[in-house]
Formats: sequence, structure tokens, C-alpha cells
Amino acid sequence: MRYAFTMKTLADNIFETVYASALLERFLRYVQIYSESSSEKADSGVMPSTEQQKDLAKVLNQELSALGLKDVQTTPFCYTYGFLPASAGCENVPSFCVLAHIDTVEEVTGKDVKPQVVTNYDGSPIKLPYGITLDPALDKDLVLAGKERDTIISSDGSTLLGADDKAGVAEIMTMLEYLVTHPEVKHGAIEVIFSPDEETGHGMDKVPLNLIKSKMAYTVDGGHRGELETECFNAYKSEVVFTGKSKHTGSARPDMVNAINIAAAFVASLPHHEMPETTDGYAGFYAPMGISGSVESSNVTLLLRDFTSSGMEKRKSLVDKLANAIAESFGGKATVTHTQQYLNMKEVLDKNPQVVEKLVSAYKAAGISPVFTPIRGGTDGSRLTEMGIPTPNIFTGGHLYHSRYEWASFSQMIQATEVLIQLAQSWV
Repeated sequence: MRYAFTMKTLADNIFETVYASALLERFLRYVQIYSESSSEKADSGVMPSTEQQKDLAKVLNQELSALGLKDVQTTPFCYTYGFLPASAGCENVPSFCVLAHIDTVEEVTGKDVKPQVVTNYDGSPIKLPYGITLDPALDKDLVLAGKERDTIISSDGSTLLGADDKAGVAEIMTMLEYLVTHPEVKHGAIEVIFSPDEETGHGMDKVPLNLIKSKMAYTVDGGHRGELETECFNAYKSEVVFTGKSKHTGSARPDMVNAINIAAAFVASLPHHEMPETTDGYAGFYAPMGISGSVESSNVTLLLRDFTSSGMEKRKSLVDKLANAIAESFGGKATVTHTQQYLNMKEVLDKNPQVVEKLVSAYKAAGISPVFTPIRGGTDGSRLTEMGIPTPNIFTGGHLYHSRYEWASFSQMIQATEVLIQLAQSWV
């Protein structure tokens, strides 16, 4: 399938780019492949956490092979790897790896995605078939898209879109195809990995480090045009178990200790001004993500986020103190387990400045001014950076991730692809 573009205000040459139709076709096809992951299964050690992720991995394996990449394989844990050899004369150019994840988040269904394409967008509200409206009055990025007469891609409102991170997958595949079909564009060796279970926090648990020869990598998993991310949260998950004492409710006084009440009081005691919904920028937070149990035992799952190590230690300490104090006040007990999920990648990237400098050069060569924003979350790159491979993050053009309101700017997807092509050349 091929698409005709009629936009006349946003850099016409962008929509006349030789790979524009291939990028759009690829993206629309990928988002329709169901690949939702499962946190519960991933937390229990299942990798990939869902069978459907293998379907997209199989497609990508076939497409990498068809492009002529070397050593193409999908590991038993569903990582798809490929190697693009260097151009003639560029064999000594440092290689790099590019990554994107194939899974979509489970909070909003990613099954039976029906992508909608609005060309020549005029800035008016976009009413989707299932009662969802993309309203520029609530989204400044849509306002900009309207001014630029962009092409907007969304779902039909019954599902998420899946631009997180199938936009990144499509952009990487399109970059590889461009380099293969344009041998005059010189580049060093490029490795690619499409990973499962990023959304569950386990995306790098089984990454095949034995295959990666590059000393640097780049994830393509960001948002708005120009975002270049080199720092992220430090992240911990805290499991708090409250133990009570059960007794018949008719004769509960004074012996019954209701662990449900303890758990509820604990959650209510967390600082409301330090929750995800009340913070932004560099402010960390406490995020209650689950509460369950019975009178005898109740569990609370928290996510702790902070940009500094000292701030994270304070958050862990507060959770310990609140849990124990509140449990004691009810006559119960608390057990707290803190598990590290990922660390801020800034320190490692600061020690490897050339990795970011080359990316900045690629942005500028693509006509884009880099905007350094902190990731209020993490990527596979933050985990990979911990493992010794510095990995900053590149924008994809996706917006309002993890929701039925998710949409992608096609012009920004093209620009992200151009950044990748320029990145390949920047190391030569």
C-alpha cells in the first residue's frame, strides 16, 4: 500500500522523502500485530511474558533477513538481532547498536488496533469512532501539528495505537532499508535489537550481550520531535506486606487486627504532593500501583522514582518508617522489600561524551535542534547503560502514550528516521 501526501505548509520535502510511504506502510502494519506484554508473568520470570510478542519478532526476523542483514536471529527469549556490515572502507568506524521494543503496555488493550490516518490536519478536534476525541484545546502538540498541516495517526479509540514503541521499530527498519538500498551513503557497522517486555520493566533481563559487539547504543523510544534523553529516574519497586489478626467480626473487639485497614491507612499517609499526578520535571514520586489482600495479610505495591541516589534513599526510608509506624499503631506488623528496577543513566553517559555528541550532530544535520529532557520513567537504554553500554534515547514522534488518546506525528516519524540515517553517517 502506498499513500499520497498533499501537505503544503510543513517542509514539503519531508513528505516527498523517498522512504515516506515505506515508513507509513510499515508502521500501520506493525501496530496491527498484537504484542501486548504481561507484568504478572514477567515478574514471575516468564520471558517473553506473552506468546503474541513472538508474532512481531517473527515478522521482524523475516524482514531483517530479506534486507540482507547478517547473523539475523531471534533468541529463545524473543530478542531479534541483526547485523548490517560497514560500507566498504568504513570497516574501522566504531559500530553502534539501535534498539526498540516490540511489546505494548497492558493498561490499555493493544488487540485489534485499527489505525486512523488524518492527512493535512487542520487543527480541529479529531473525533474517533469509539467516543474518543483528540482535542487540541487539551494538547499543545496537536495545536502545533495543525499549524504544520501534519499527518496524524491514531487508533479508532477502542485501543491504544502502539506507537510506543512500534514507531521506533518502523523508523529503525526504514533506516536500515535506506542504507541497504543507498550504498553511496557511507556508514560503519550497525547492530539492531528488537526487545520484548520493555513495558513490564524486564526488557533487558535476558538481552543477548554475547551478540552485541558495539561499545555504544541508542534506543528509539522517545516522544516529541527534538527530544534527546540522557537522564532518567532511579527506580525501585517496593512490596509492603501488612500482617493482621483475623477474628469473627461479631466478636472482633479487641483482638482483631485488620490488615486491609493498615494497608489503606498506609497508602493514605503517602505524600499526596509527591504522586505521579502531582509532579513533573525533576520531581520524584511515590506511586501506589496495587493493593490487595485480606484481614490477615494485605499487600501494597509501590513504585519509587527519584533522579538522585540520595533522594531515592530518603524515599525508601520514608516508606519503611511509615509502614512500620502505621502497622504498629493498629497492632499489626509490616515487612518491606525494595527491589531496584533501573538507575539514572546520566553518570555513565557523562563519562562517554562522544556517544551523545555524535547524536547531537545527527540531530543538527537533520535540521532539528535537540531538546534535553529528563525521562520520567526508564527505557531499555537505562538498563543497558548500567550494563556498560552507554545508551541515550531518541524521539519517535509518538504522543500521549499508554492511552486511547495516543497518536503519532508522521512528519516527526520521518524526522526521527532522518536522525538515524544521519547518525550512521556522523560516525564515519
